[in-house]
Amino acid sequence: MTTHHATPKPTPTSTPPPAAGRAAVVTGGSRGIGRAVSLQLALDGLAVVVNYARDAAAAEKTVAAITAAGGRAVGVQADVADEHAVAALFDRAEQEYGGVDAVVNCAGRLALSPIADLDLAALDAMHRTNIRGTFVVAQQAARRLRAGGSFVGFSTSVVGTRFPAYGAYAASKAAVEALTLILARELRGRDITVNTVAPGPTATDLFLEGKTPEQIDQLAKTPPLERLGTPEDIAQVVAFLTGPAGRWVNGQVLRANGGLV
Repeated sequence: MTTHHATPKPTPTSTPPPAAGRAAVVTGGSRGIGRAVSLQLALDGLAVVVNYARDAAAAEKTVAAITAAGGRAVGVQADVADEHAVAALFDRAEQEYGGVDAVVNCAGRLALSPIADLDLAALDAMHRTNIRGTFVVAQQAARRLRAGGSFVGFSTSVVGTRFPAYGAYAASKAAVEALTLILARELRGRDITVNTVAPGPTATDLFLEGKTPEQIDQLAKTPPLERLGTPEDIAQVVAFLTGPAGRWVNGQVLRANGGLV
C-alpha cells in the first residue's frame, strides 16, 4: 500500500521589499512606547510617519532624532478615532513615501478606577481612543497596506492579569485582541500579517504617573525577571513582527511582559 504525503506548499515569493524602500505609520509615535517604536523602525531602515494627537513638540523631537541618525521621518497630527483625519494621515504617508508597509497603532488612553466609581465620561473617552481608534486605524491599514506588510495593534497584559481598577481599560484592550485574528483572516491572500502586542508593566510616563515608588517597586518585582519592561523592549518585539523574521507570525497576541500571565 502506497502512502501519499501532502505536498508542501511552495514558499511564497512575496516578501517584504528591502527596508530602505519601506514606510511605516506609527500612531502615538511621539512619546513612550510609540517613540521607541518609531526610532527602532527608522533604525531598521523604514521611513516613519510619526503620528501624534496633541504634543507637536514631542513629535518634532522624535522626528529630529530619527533624521539626525540618518533616517527619514515626518510628524503628522491626527486623532486616531477620526476617520477623516486618519485617512489624511495615510494619504500623507503615501505622498511622502509612495506607500505603507507597516502600521503600528500605539495610540491609547488609560483611566484607572474601580468599576463602581468610574466616571462614564472617562469610559467613553478611553473606549473612543482604544476601541474606535484601533478600528479606524486597522480599517485604513486593511485598505492601504502593500503586499508583504504588517499591522501591529496594542493591548495590555492586564487582559490576562486582571488587576483591580483596570476593568474599563482591560475591556477596551480585550476588544483589540478580539479583532486581531479576525482581521488576519479577512486579509487572506494579500500577504499581510496582523498581530497584537500586549506589554506588561513598562517604564513609560503613562505607566509611572500617579504611582508611588513603593507601588512601582512592587510591580517591578512581579515578573520572574524582576524588572519593569522598557519601551525599547517592546519596540524590539514590534520590529520582529514587522520585519522579515516575523513573517510566519500572524493573528497572534504576543504578551511581552517578562513572565506574567
